Amino acid sequence: MKLSVVSAWVSIFSGLLALVLLVTLHFVSSEFDPSFRMISEYALGNHAAILSGFFFTWALSTFVLLFAVGSQVKGIGGKIGLVFLFLGAIGMTMGGLYDIRHPLHGAAFGLGVPALPIAAVLITLSLVRQKGWDKHKKLLLWTAHLTWVSLIFMALTMFLFISSYMQAGGVMDSTPRVHIELPDGVIAVVGWFNRLLVISYIVWVIKTAWISLKVKGKK
Repeated sequence: MKLSVVSAWVSIFSGLLALVLLVTLHFVSSEFDPSFRMISEYALGNHAAILSGFFFTWALSTFVLLFAVGSQVKGIGGKIGLVFLFLGAIGMTMGGLYDIRHPLHGAAFGLGVPALPIAAVLITLSLVRQKGWDKHKKLLLWTAHLTWVSLIFMALTMFLFISSYMQAGGVMDSTPRVHIELPDGVIAVVGWFNRLLVISYIVWVIKTAWISLKVKGKK
């Protein structure tokens, strides 16, 4: 079996496992309100190992996609996209190694979060020009563009959260805490968009890997 095929299956199953672990965290660590708590904050609870597993499986899914589609990505833009895909996987791996209390966790966020949408768009624009991939153009472009759209929405809702929190009399405190009570009037939806961002990133990876199998099967 070709490396690209094995890599595609590994990408799909590790991505699905990452989603399962993410959902599991919401049940076993229900003390964290998902409306405004970031996924990384689950490290403060009693199930940090599940969070680490989530980051590592997410990173694996993203990294092996390089081997699943790398040979089919053409052009300078596509090759740049592969570099950003690798950087995204590094950021996700760092997220698993360094939790929210570690100084490098911010670097992990800064590296992984913006890198994936760049990779998704550039790689997809390259792939949809290839024979076989063009039949899945609309779906691939939709999932690719959802990555940067979700990033923008998370940034906007983070701004709304912080501004409304300060207007409600809250005092900004960067110290990680398990229990946080918000004053009345705070617009707290950023947590949901944080989860939308992660899900959109993983869905793009899984969908791209799956279509790569379908394209290879028709050759």
